Parts: sequence; C-alpha cells; structure tokens
Amino acid sequence: MMKLGDLAVTHTFADVGGFKIHYVTKARADAEGPDERPVVLLLHGFPEMWWSWRYQIDALDAAGYRVIAPDLRGYNDSDKGGPYDMDTLAADVRALVAWLGVEKVNLVGHDWGGGLAWHVAATMPNIVERLVVLNCPHPAQMQRALTRDLGQLRRSWYMFFFQLPVLPERMLTHDSGRGIGKMYRAMAMDPSNFSDEELAPFIDNVLRPGAASAMLGWYRAAFASSLEMRRKGFKYPTIRAPTMLVWARDDKALGYDALVPGTERFVTDLRVEPIEGCGHFVQSEQPEQVNRALIAFLAEP
Repeated sequence: MMKLGDLAVTHTFADVGGFKIHYVTKARADAEGPDERPVVLLLHGFPEMWWSWRYQIDALDAAGYRVIAPDLRGYNDSDKGGPYDMDTLAADVRALVAWLGVEKVNLVGHDWGGGLAWHVAATMPNIVERLVVLNCPHPAQMQRALTRDLGQLRRSWYMFFFQLPVLPERMLTHDSGRGIGKMYRAMAMDPSNFSDEELAPFIDNVLRPGAASAMLGWYRAAFASSLEMRRKGFKYPTIRAPTMLVWARDDKALGYDALVPGTERFVTDLRVEPIEGCGHFVQSEQPEQVNRALIAFLAEP
C-alpha cells in the first residue's frame, strides 16, 4: 500500500496559453543544471489524476528518465473548463511539451489518457519518440467494436449513461464519493493496492467543485466528436513511432478480443504485452510487471 506522503515529488504549474496544467516530477539527485534526461510523459485516465502513476514514478526516475505526470484538463489541480474534445486535449499536451523545453517525449497513457496518447501520436507525430498505451483501444478500434461487437457494447453501458445530465455527477459524488472505491475494487482481480487510504486522492479529486462535470465532459465530448469525424470521413494517420500496447486480460470494461486484434492496422511497429489475472487499472494492480515491460521497451535502441 502507498500513501500520498510516501512519494517525494515536486509540484509545478505550466501556463499554456492562460490555462494552467499542474504536474509532478522528480528532482534529480544532482540538481545542478537543467534535467536533460529523456522525458516520459504519463497521461492518466478516468477517474484519476497524477497519483495514477504512483508505482511508476520512482521506477522510471531510477531508470534514468525525467518523469512528468500531469493532471489533465478538468482534473485535480489543473484548471477546469472545456472544451474536452481530443484536438483541444492534444493541444494541451503539445503546449506542455513545449513548456518543458523538449522536442519529443516518450508518451505513456492509460484509459482516457491512453486515448489521448493514441490521438497525439497519430496527429502530432513530431513530438512522440515512443508510445505506450495501457488498457485503451485505438479510437478507430473502439468505434468499430461499438458498432459490431455486442459484448463490448454491453460492457460500455456506462459511456451511454455518462451522456445524461446531472445524474452521472450525482452518482460519482454520492455518499462522499465512496462509490469510487467500490468501483476500483470491483474491477480488480487483486485489490491489495486499492485500500481506502490509497484511493483517497482520487475521491478528493472527484469531490472538488466542478470536477465531476469536467471529468464527465471527456465522455460527452467524445460522442459529439465521433459523430463529427464520421461526417467528415476522418481517418487516423498511421502511427510510426515504436508502440507497445499493455493489456490486462481481465479488464471488465474493455474486452481484449474485441479491441486488441486489428490494432496493427493503425501502427507500423506494434508490440502487444498481455498481463494475465489483472483488471483495468493495470499499472496499480500489477506495477512490477508493468514497470518491467515499460522500462525494457523504453530502453530499446
């Protein structure tokens, strides 16, 4: 179990066009001069924040990387306020990369952060060195599954529920957000890393004024964006950055068989890393396996 105070990180705000993005990083042991280590940019998913990567930050730092874990738009200490469409969110990532003073980053994303990472790698390839996505399908794969796979459509019921006004916000914040903890443990095969104390930062995040609506705004914008992309006949450019897709096989929301095979159509250099006996929040439930695969992949020439 890990508590918020166990992780020694530096908190910083990036001002990107008047919009503030909060992120944490690890200061180098030898703090003299700029940190010129290769950057790993960690993008969290729903309903999380930078704390999503609590088991990766120290491991990546020790492996020789400059770790940047932001709160994405609408989450935790970053500014609230849309729009929450993928182009806007990707522009946030590009602006943050520029703020960091680097040309390229190793981009890692889980859940919605994974969806954003796919979008950035496809539409802004000049800022992505390597891509790692954890339990999030390529957007085109997800759209295809929702129209062709009844099983995945049933698994995705919550996405349609989140389109409703007011009620989803009340569900997230009901009973002081205790349903968040129940959700984590229900989705895990091994709930050891999901104690009340360890999940407290996520619950505090959801209960912030305006946070629930902001977080749900990602889902609501996704439906509108998907329809608009179909109307325009948009097709994702092929991703040419070396890519690893990490997938916990026991994800109750996102089925492996419906969403993983076929991803190679959108990526020229793809590796799939399945993790057995693990639920959706893979980087927290099985951090040692994830860290081994992640560090080995990033270190490849």
